[in-house]
Amino acid sequence: MKKIASHGLILLFALSVVFHVLVLCSVIPFTIVGGGRITTQEEMYGVETTVLALNLLFLLISLLVTGYIKWKFSPRILTAALWVMVVVFLLNTVGNFFSNSYLEKLIFTPITLVLAVFAAILALDRNSQQPEKTNQLKFSHRQIKR
Repeated sequence: MKKIASHGLILLFALSVVFHVLVLCSVIPFTIVGGGRITTQEEMYGVETTVLALNLLFLLISLLVTGYIKWKFSPRILTAALWVMVVVFLLNTVGNFFSNSYLEKLIFTPITLVLAVFAAILALDRNSQQPEKTNQLKFSHRQIKR
């Protein structure tokens, strides 16, 4: 499941980047994004630039977590970033339910839910891999003399 989640995040974020570039270039009408509440071209540029930057950040985090990019980052920071992504995409899913755009509601509600689930799978996997910290002393059978 981890492999599906990691590749799924990368694929969905890459496709999302392409989608938002197409919206910025006016190939895709901006009326289907932003909950259908964006009314002007200037408003669209502000919103879509922010959304594009966030998607690029989330793509970078996904590439770091999966090891496709090998930069030194604290595992705790990457795990925390995944949990932030879970929250962001769950909130986005709820927001999509209230979208004025039928297409956004139909297409992007399930996508953001899948993104939240994939990020949660990876975050839970990372939590289970981190060593448990305890104050107990651990001895091997060789260290204990009877």
